[in-house]
Amino acid sequence: MSSQLTKAQSDRLKNLAACTSISVAVILCLLKIFGAFVTDSLAVLSSMVDSLSDIFASLITLIAVRYSAKPASATHRYGYGKAEALSSLTQAAFIAGSGLFVIYDGFNRFVSPRQIADTGIGLIIMVISILATLALITFQRHVAKITKSQAILADSAHYVVDLLTNGSIILSLIVVQFFDFLWFDTLTAVLIAAYLLFNAYDLAKQAIAQLLDKELDENIRSEVIKCAKSFDFIQGIHDFRSRDLGGTYLFEFHLELDGNLSLYQAHHYCNMVEEKILSKYPDAQIIVHQDPAGIKEERLDNKITHNKKKGK
Repeated sequence: MSSQLTKAQSDRLKNLAACTSISVAVILCLLKIFGAFVTDSLAVLSSMVDSLSDIFASLITLIAVRYSAKPASATHRYGYGKAEALSSLTQAAFIAGSGLFVIYDGFNRFVSPRQIADTGIGLIIMVISILATLALITFQRHVAKITKSQAILADSAHYVVDLLTNGSIILSLIVVQFFDFLWFDTLTAVLIAAYLLFNAYDLAKQAIAQLLDKELDENIRSEVIKCAKSFDFIQGIHDFRSRDLGGTYLFEFHLELDGNLSLYQAHHYCNMVEEKILSKYPDAQIIVHQDPAGIKEERLDNKITHNKKKGK
């Protein structure tokens, strides 16, 4: 979360981005339904199918964003942020299904080619789609950057695909119009579908990584360790774990302090460390365990190193 935004401001921005996405997807889908009906182009049809998936995905995103904004409860003390990862996983499945549908239809058209009509209307619709999609992506990327929303970022990925596919469809329609290569329309659609499948895989991979509590980026981890070690009274840090709760980071670690400190003083020192970390990551949740420096104990770091050496 950016230090310039409160959680309420971030939630409002994510809601606005999700609602804008739905509106744009509906308008473009209606345009492409008309274009597919008039031109009978598989490439335009594949883009229309993709827009239908965008509507579904954006609705899922809106639901996830609103659900993830709920405050922590007695049954979900870490909050509901991972609803966004579930949203991304659902979107990935739907995108993959759309891609397989287009590939299936594409192979059928290779066997039985169909004439494409009125490519001019198709070109106009695709140009409008590109301009609207470019504006939406710019807004979504801005919101995703400052809110750290995986759901909005995943939703934006759909429209990046749209931007590329709409450009390829324009090329396809031009080739068909001037050279009458009907197979080029089908080839374009199949390539678009293949890219959809790749995109679905990437979204699913990121969502699963968050759901399985993959460690945060090394730059973030290094920054937290740097904050802790910036104080002279900290003699070491170990067993550092981190995870993404859905736009909110959780940091858990052991701080090594002078064993002669009073509990009150040790607590005060830990608060100082937490405050410095929170200045970098304002909404982070931080769990600190205080250890006397030099104590011999079984550590997670040692277990991980041992398992790594054994190839586990």
